[in-house]
Amino acid sequence: MDRLKSSPQLMIVSDLDHTMVDHHDSENWSLFRFNALWEAHYRQDSLLVFSTGRSPTLYKQLRKEKPLITPDIAIMSVGTEITYGKSMVPDDGWVRCLNQKWDKDIVIEETSKFPELKRQAETEQRPHKVSFYVEKDKAKHVTETLSKVLEGRGLDVKIIYSGGVDLDVLPKGAGKGQALAYLLKKFETEGKPPVNTLVCGDSGNDAELFSIPGVYGVMVSNAQEELLQWHAENAKDNPKILHASERCASGIIQAIGHFKLGLNLSPRDVSDIGQNVENGSPGLEMVNFSLLLESWRRAEVEKTELFISGLKATTLPSGFFIHPSGADHNIKEYVNILRKVHGDKQGKQFRIWVDDLLATPLGSDTWLVKFDKWELSGEERQGCVVTAIISKKDSDWFTWVHVHETWLENSEQGLWIL
Repeated sequence: MDRLKSSPQLMIVSDLDHTMVDHHDSENWSLFRFNALWEAHYRQDSLLVFSTGRSPTLYKQLRKEKPLITPDIAIMSVGTEITYGKSMVPDDGWVRCLNQKWDKDIVIEETSKFPELKRQAETEQRPHKVSFYVEKDKAKHVTETLSKVLEGRGLDVKIIYSGGVDLDVLPKGAGKGQALAYLLKKFETEGKPPVNTLVCGDSGNDAELFSIPGVYGVMVSNAQEELLQWHAENAKDNPKILHASERCASGIIQAIGHFKLGLNLSPRDVSDIGQNVENGSPGLEMVNFSLLLESWRRAEVEKTELFISGLKATTLPSGFFIHPSGADHNIKEYVNILRKVHGDKQGKQFRIWVDDLLATPLGSDTWLVKFDKWELSGEERQGCVVTAIISKKDSDWFTWVHVHETWLENSEQGLWIL
């Protein structure tokens, strides 16, 4: 987290399945709304943490299936693994914490004696997590009995039942809540405690997150009965916990506004993108341009010479644009290509989103901006790394000076425009 020189203004800690990700939303609309909000207004000075029951294998699979932006921190395998950044660097200190009074071999030995437990796939069996499926009506008995057996073998374990089917055996010091507590203590030691923390969840294995002192919490509208019951029994009078009226990521956006934690108007919710540009940040500029290009190709923007002229007016006459293919163009002239692609994605599931944006000041009015830009057209996804220099020397509007794009993940086979 070295990129933040001071305390993060907001740290969002969110579960993924049915919280950040709505598996009933084929258009991924709420997720796209959140992505645009985060990259435009929060990426520079805040932290995004994904806290999921998924193993690293299934987490990476979800990232290929859904348009998730890159978190600063990933808490996986029900709080037994913590990694940092795009490279997913593991936290060795957390591993040492979990090794106390834990023996995976003993857990496997004793759980094998319970016929009610059906072992999950090998990808879900992790160094500090042993996972099963169990029928709901048998879960309570198995949990109570297994706890006593493992305690008798000298282990300190925690058994978490969630989703009406998943049973995880973890070290007692593990879990989503303990992983978050560990991170908060770590930030405190480094002198960078978050100004505000918002935890977000929908199921039983998220309950621990809401128990951390001082945090705000949102149970999305589609939260499961097990989490709502926990809330009714343990925190119904806590004004810092909201049961949102919106589903999944839209409920998270709702909570940001409800608790007054910062801006909660996603650039995707602004009908006229142009009115949301003036006096904006470099992040907002990049997000808005991607939305403008998306709308142009979906034919949601009228094809006019005025539109093309407006884009040209925001570019430096001597600036250049390097296409991912390596071709070098004058940036003002390259804008002309937009005439050819107006409406080429009309009626299709076509979206563009920005990820992992970092704006570095080069002076009082100039920035070096780097981010990943992704295009999703139906089931096909392609992306590139964008490095741009923009300035605000003569007006409240940004001028694009130079743009250099390079392919991401073998995307060169696709048709890439801007």
